Formats: sequence, C-alpha cells, structure tokens
Amino acid sequence: MPVPISVTGFKNLAGDQNVHAEIAETASAGDWFSKMRGGGDVEKTSTTATTTMDVDDETATTTTATHDENGQFWGIAVNDLDFSYPGIDGAPIPGSEPLIKGMNLHLKPGSCCLLLGANGAGKTTLLKIMGGKHMVPREKVLILGREAFYDTSLTSSGDLSYIGGNWQRDVAFAGYNIPLAGDFPASKMLDGIKGVDPARKKRIIDALDVDVEWRMHQVSDGQRRRVQLAWGLMHEFKVLLLDEITVDLDVLGRAELMKFLRQECEERQCTILYATHIFDGLEKFASHVAFVAGGKLQFCKEMESIPSLKSRKPGALLKEVEIWLREDARLRPRKKKTVRKSLEQARNNGWGEGRLGSTLAKGEELRNGISQIKNASNAVMRC
Repeated sequence: MPVPISVTGFKNLAGDQNVHAEIAETASAGDWFSKMRGGGDVEKTSTTATTTMDVDDETATTTTATHDENGQFWGIAVNDLDFSYPGIDGAPIPGSEPLIKGMNLHLKPGSCCLLLGANGAGKTTLLKIMGGKHMVPREKVLILGREAFYDTSLTSSGDLSYIGGNWQRDVAFAGYNIPLAGDFPASKMLDGIKGVDPARKKRIIDALDVDVEWRMHQVSDGQRRRVQLAWGLMHEFKVLLLDEITVDLDVLGRAELMKFLRQECEERQCTILYATHIFDGLEKFASHVAFVAGGKLQFCKEMESIPSLKSRKPGALLKEVEIWLREDARLRPRKKKTVRKSLEQARNNGWGEGRLGSTLAKGEELRNGISQIKNASNAVMRC
C-alpha cells in the first residue's frame, strides 16, 4: 500500500488520481516534468488541482515541521534548508551559491523513496546532512523528530544508518580515503557488531550472498561492497540513507538487496531514501520518487501518481528519468565563471593575500621559464 507523503511548498503532491490520469492523456512526459518543475505555461491558482507547485492549504494546517497530520514524527523532515560548504573560518564563502536551496522534504515511516537527479544536483550533500555529517541550523533537518548532527544517539543506537561511497578511512602518513582492505576475514567485521539478532544476521548474509571467510584484502570491489552493506544493515534501523551503494553489485545482488529493503519497509515501517543512477528493478521497490535539480527539490510524488510509472512496467523508470534529465539540462541556466571571481573565492576559502599573490607570481615565473626553454629548444632544432 502506498504511504502518503507531504512536501512543503508543493500543492497536492500525493495528487488526485483523476487529475494525473488527465495529464497522462493530454501531456507528454517532458510536458509533465516541466509542470512538476514549475516551468512551461502552468497557471498557478489555489483552486486548480493540476497546479502542483502551490502550497496545499489543507496539508499546511494539519502538518508541522516535526509531525504529520496524525501527530506522528516524520521519518525524515527537511524544513526550508539552505546549505553551503563553509570556508576556513567556518562561514559560507562570500559570493558562493548555496548547494542546497530552500529544500523541503517530509517522508512518513514506511516510505521507500528514490532520490534522483543529475550529477552535482546535491543528492549526496543532502544525504550527508541527513546523516549528521554536516552542521546545519537547528530544526532544519529532523530524523524521527531528532537532529542527527546534535543527537549522536541516532546513529550510535542504529536507528539511523547511512551507507554511501566506498568503505574507506583516513590513515596517518598514508593519505585520505584509503580502502579498508586489511588481511582479515569478513567474519571479523560482522561478528564485531554487538546486539544483533542472530536470525537477522543470517538473513542479511544470505540475502547478500556473503562468505564470512572472505579475506578482505583479496576480494573484489563487489564482494567488499556486499560486506559493507551487510555491516551497515545489521541493526534494525528506522531510517536508512543510501548513496550509490549498488554500483559494484551484479544484477542478482542488486535484486536481492532491493527485495530485502522493500520487506524492511513493509514489515517494520522504516523509512528509506536511496540516491542512485542504476534503475533496473526499482519500479517495484520504490513507493515515491523525488527529483532534485540545482540543489532544489523539483517534485516528490508517489509512483502511482506518475502516469508513465503507474503500471510499474520493467524499464519504465529508466526511460522516464532520461526524459526528466534531458528536460532538466535544457532548462538549466548556463553560467560563465570569470577568473576574477574564481580567485576571489579561492582567497576567501583560506588563501591569504600574500600567499595567493606569491603563488600566482611564482606560477607566472614558471610559465615564462617554460616558454624560454621551448624557444631555446626550437632554435636548436632549426640549427
């Protein structure tokens, strides 16, 4: 059964089925995307159901930043969030554009939501903020009614689990993002997690086809990813954030993982937000689809309310997302970045006046020296 969703700033996103059926008959997928994105000739009125970009007055009066209309905590609540990576002084870099802009997203427990968008749209940044990895103002991002950055018990208890990127760590004198690939068996990683139900542990290991005797320095990237996923799923999470976690898995591995996660949503009413660019088999996994472009949430809707995805036909999601991405690329403004602005941002991001000037001067000297060497070499060749 689809789980309701409310997104502040959007009107009637769960949608009237008759309205969306009408759109399916009269508009192409590109036109539909433009309407959801706020483009095209969509007339914005408070009484027209096809205007999906306006605030739903009824929803606004029955939901809050922390609770849904039934008084229950949202699984995930993002409330008018703006975010920029800070400079060396801890403040946003002057003149820099926020990576996340006016983001509003509310997901109820039991939601399996795909977070989609082009590279650089802000998906990973948003997931890391939700996972408590970046500090944001109070009340802007709530997980189960709590703030992940300030309330570390969310992650230490296992209620919130974030799995993304490669399994890496920083090692002194060796560098950053060193792959975790020591000479130890997978069982050492998985047995080290305390308080895990043995039946759940076996179920996860079987679903991901993990051999506990694998030596971590000998396995493939895909096998290492399976161990990473098993490790991150051991505790009975209530909110799960996934960022491109199936890139190394084969088709069967992805299918079994999605089946397991869908069962988790249905049986335990947990909330899953999954950013991915791999769409095979996801038509039956997702209850909702959210599309991000330029750091802004363009729309978030139930799968059944999207005309081309209502049937959940295999391959339909890939075709639809390709249309959305092409339309987003067409509508995306092109920016020209001047050298002066780039240098100003570099200066504000920790470069001192003297250091920056010295570096540029040395660079100019180096270029002149290289030019002289080339000229001398050409002269020798001519002789």
